[in-house]
Amino acid sequence: MNLNLKTMQRLILLLFVFVLSTFSSILAQETYSITIDFSGMKSDKGDLYIALYNSENTFLKTPMKGEIVKISDKKATAVFKNIKAGNYAISAFHDENDNKKMDTKIFGIPKEPIGISNDAKGFFGPPKYKDAQFTVDKNISLAITIK
Repeated sequence: MNLNLKTMQRLILLLFVFVLSTFSSILAQETYSITIDFSGMKSDKGDLYIALYNSENTFLKTPMKGEIVKISDKKATAVFKNIKAGNYAISAFHDENDNKKMDTKIFGIPKEPIGISNDAKGFFGPPKYKDAQFTVDKNISLAITIK
């Protein structure tokens, strides 16, 4: 078999593109876990509702994933698995009266204790995604205080 230089170069380039696309595909499928330790609850009554968001547009509206966890010794832990690399934010509320919803006051201000990733706080409104976001590029652990 007699290959000229141009054909050899094309074969090498094709092989390189194939290897690169396969490697990129493997990296794109890599997922991580987010472990969140919650503290600050005043009782074990009710559950902790946790939401994970992956964009500013959906923050505090439509979570990409959610968990409901039991509170024990005024603490709780949640784990989100199979999370792709990217930026995320978390919100949580302690459903103290166990009515399966977050109770609010006038203007939507929460009556029940809440927690946001990075302890982000709102100023004349809810916290901003940019203040609550964190990056996932490996397995991570976060601590959030419910207040």
